[in-house]
Amino acid sequence: MAQLSSNIPSGPLADKWRKYKTEIKLVNPANKRKYKVIVVGAGLAGSSASATLAELGYQVETFVFHDSPRRAHSIAAQGGINAAKNYQNDGDSVHRLFYDTLKGGDYRARESNVHRLAEVSVNIIDQCVAQGVPFAREYGGLLANRSFGGAQVSRTFYARGQTGQQLLLGAYSALSKMVGQGGVKLHVNSEMLDLVVIDGVTKGIIVRDLVSGAITRHSADAVILATGGYGNVFNLSTYARGSNATAIWRAYKRGACFANPCYTQIHPTCIPVSGDYQSKLTLMSESLRNDGRIWVPKKKEDCKKPPADIAEEDRDYYLERIYPSFGNLAPRDVSSRAAKRMCDEGRGVGETGLGVYLDFAEAIQRYGKQVANRNHLQNPSKEKILELGEAAVAERYGNLFDIYHEITNENAYKTPMRIFPAMHYTMGGLWVDYNLMSNIPGLFVLGEANFSDHGANRLGASALMQGLADGYFVIPYTIGDYLASNSLPAVKPDAPEAVAAAKSVDEGVQKLMSTKGTTPADDFHRRLGHVMWEKVGMARNAKGLGEAIAEIQTIRKDFWKDVKVVGSAKDLNAELENASRIADFIDLGELLARDALHREESCGGHFREEHQTEDGETLRDDDNFAYAAAWQYNGEGAEPSFHKDELTFEYDIPSRRSYK
Repeated sequence: MAQLSSNIPSGPLADKWRKYKTEIKLVNPANKRKYKVIVVGAGLAGSSASATLAELGYQVETFVFHDSPRRAHSIAAQGGINAAKNYQNDGDSVHRLFYDTLKGGDYRARESNVHRLAEVSVNIIDQCVAQGVPFAREYGGLLANRSFGGAQVSRTFYARGQTGQQLLLGAYSALSKMVGQGGVKLHVNSEMLDLVVIDGVTKGIIVRDLVSGAITRHSADAVILATGGYGNVFNLSTYARGSNATAIWRAYKRGACFANPCYTQIHPTCIPVSGDYQSKLTLMSESLRNDGRIWVPKKKEDCKKPPADIAEEDRDYYLERIYPSFGNLAPRDVSSRAAKRMCDEGRGVGETGLGVYLDFAEAIQRYGKQVANRNHLQNPSKEKILELGEAAVAERYGNLFDIYHEITNENAYKTPMRIFPAMHYTMGGLWVDYNLMSNIPGLFVLGEANFSDHGANRLGASALMQGLADGYFVIPYTIGDYLASNSLPAVKPDAPEAVAAAKSVDEGVQKLMSTKGTTPADDFHRRLGHVMWEKVGMARNAKGLGEAIAEIQTIRKDFWKDVKVVGSAKDLNAELENASRIADFIDLGELLARDALHREESCGGHFREEHQTEDGETLRDDDNFAYAAAWQYNGEGAEPSFHKDELTFEYDIPSRRSYK
């Protein structure tokens, strides 16, 4: 049975990280060269960890299933990255960022990990500016900030609507430098399909070359997984289509506990679904809610009218009405459920009725008048104000408006965007302690792949913050302490355990190739996604979750009986890659539903209809569920074991989360 220990340092909350860094064991520079670390994934967390560890002198091998780290899904992040710099002098601080993050997660995260994240945030911006990341700046040259959901201060740094791309290019440049110097050996087109565990300790990975099909063994003193989240278990999501859960799922099957899989985030501002065979959904950045106002018609009969024909007094700006303190910047889970309620009432817009408006008319007028005043224009015409206002909005969000136009062929400067919630992020992941190490010694998990920082709901602009915090500023300390504190005998790739793991991977590949069914893997993914969205999505209940588990088991049975994989296992085969990942999603989907059924409360993105307040908000049960639920694999067909990692709150006592 797994033994969970959070290993949180003693002492006052604000001193824990500083105290930890002064007390850990260190590896001297000459000895660092003797240790080998494998990093799986090369997004923000993986690239920053690889570059930083290599600069410290460790031997680093980095594996990525893409043909370049620049294709990592981190590149898709739009709106920004949080940091408690308080450049706006609006009352921000490390403690307020800590409080907002803990409250935003509905008090289902570890205080110590969240406070460390807030502390480290201030260093990230300096690091990225030094790398040349082109953050937006004010007219005088100072770094600009904007607001994001769940906060009443402006702490989000951004690069127009391409923040993830610019941050990834910065981390990639650091990684490329170390690849060029020989500090990092980079393996592209290489997918991790198993973890090598010897005598209970992580000692390497098994990899399949996606071009040649070759299965190879790789040994190391420690393995870091930085492979992102599992949101594509829902099939339609804002994730890149290739994003998958295979690395963390295979680690789970080797004994790593999976924590809080039911904590999934639905993003409120996405372009609505347009058809059954759509491959993915498109995010419209949360930053748009700084200036866009969200509304639906007050009368059902107005829903099919053009928005311009609906009078102002007939519009329901429901977030501003229900949550006046935060308005359109209410947190994602709160805003998503509110949008669902409006549509459930029959007041949704668009052809399907599953949409609400995001309207920039007021912002265009406001910015147009500001620019006119700044340029000393006397009595500008309405047309001139619109022209100036649209240009000002384009300067802030132009690429997002371009994306919207490309997909919908609608001009959001002239008519409101139509948006609807969609699967966007996963707060659950592999269980880790304060050191970011799983319950399997030597296996470290960074960024979205772990469960540690966001509780039951992530605040906007905090994903990039966590990825870079873990990679640049946390793992260099914690992995060094692990290596210095343990006797780690060298293990060769031909160790019996590694050979057995490689054989198991090959057998799994052959099983997929030999099924010779008639149904493409994508059909099973669509079936799974429909079950997950309808019964394990924004609103859950015991009946639906029980049905979901049974239906997923049926999907699994049908998959292994009738999946069709064409081509060869000894060559480039996208169908084989896809089928392998979908098989893992099916298994993960069942665990997610099982975890949701177990958690008899509502918190953050986990909303059980049986547990809600009179006004439809989440109703936590702190007496019985103030813990992380960690699940342990017990073999194919067996129910997983359940472990509790108790959450204690010494410095911010949980209270009812309210944004009204």
